[in-house]
Amino acid sequence: MQHYKIIHRTYYNYSNYVNLEAHYLLLRPRESHELRIESFNLKTVPKSKIFWHRDVEDNSVAVATFDISTKQLFIESEVVIQHYNETPLDFIVSDYAINYPFRYLANDNFILSSYMILPDEDTRTLLNNWIYNIYKYGETIQTYTLLQKLTTYIFNNFIYKVREETGVQTAKQTLYYGSGSCRDFAYLFMEAVKCLGLATRFVSGYLYAPLMSHEVGSTHAWAEVYIPGGGWIGFDPTIGEIVGKDHISVAVSRLPDNISPISGSFVGSSGSSLNVGVWVTKI
Repeated sequence: MQHYKIIHRTYYNYSNYVNLEAHYLLLRPRESHELRIESFNLKTVPKSKIFWHRDVEDNSVAVATFDISTKQLFIESEVVIQHYNETPLDFIVSDYAINYPFRYLANDNFILSSYMILPDEDTRTLLNNWIYNIYKYGETIQTYTLLQKLTTYIFNNFIYKVREETGVQTAKQTLYYGSGSCRDFAYLFMEAVKCLGLATRFVSGYLYAPLMSHEVGSTHAWAEVYIPGGGWIGFDPTIGEIVGKDHISVAVSRLPDNISPISGSFVGSSGSSLNVGVWVTKI
């Protein structure tokens, strides 16, 4: 078991006084048999009234509402967790899904269908040709081995770049540029996995990187694939590995744009700037 502390600070500065609309905060890690929260503190300046709920994909969402004008918004979360996923390869795959290709059982397929929606025809054609570098259609291969080969191939053949702009590149853009951020690599992986007929979802969270534990970091993104028997298994093409004890999941979605850590708006005539700092340390 590992102990981690995560501090996530966000500053919005406005050139004039503004009235803040409701802000939606996805900052609380997803608790499970692999992850337990020891403590969690959330504060804002100016002070806000916070309401909690779970969204349709079971993410914990804090809704912060404000009642005064301000020229700055500060949001800080501090969480201490226990992480038990030290042996991520210790899972059992259902017999029928050990080797690829396979088909999900009817009941599972019905529930997973929204995580299997194919990209447009042009993108499918491009991805199917690209996948041929990794897998020849019709071959039999272990399901995990195929997914790990895809993860490693992205890691080895694309250049990682920090992108400050919001949003996620399309799979076509990432293939064309040959580079991207962690969220771009995760989305490329997802689109390829859907072309293989498997269910996948986007994950936003944090990554403990020991060499950078005392530096300002950022949030991290990867993907999960539903493997019968094993459940939702995470793959991180940014580092070329299966997701393990150093990954801390906060929110999941079938679409990456649905789970920004902080989203909201303001009313007023003002420019704005954003600064974010994230620190993940092992206790």
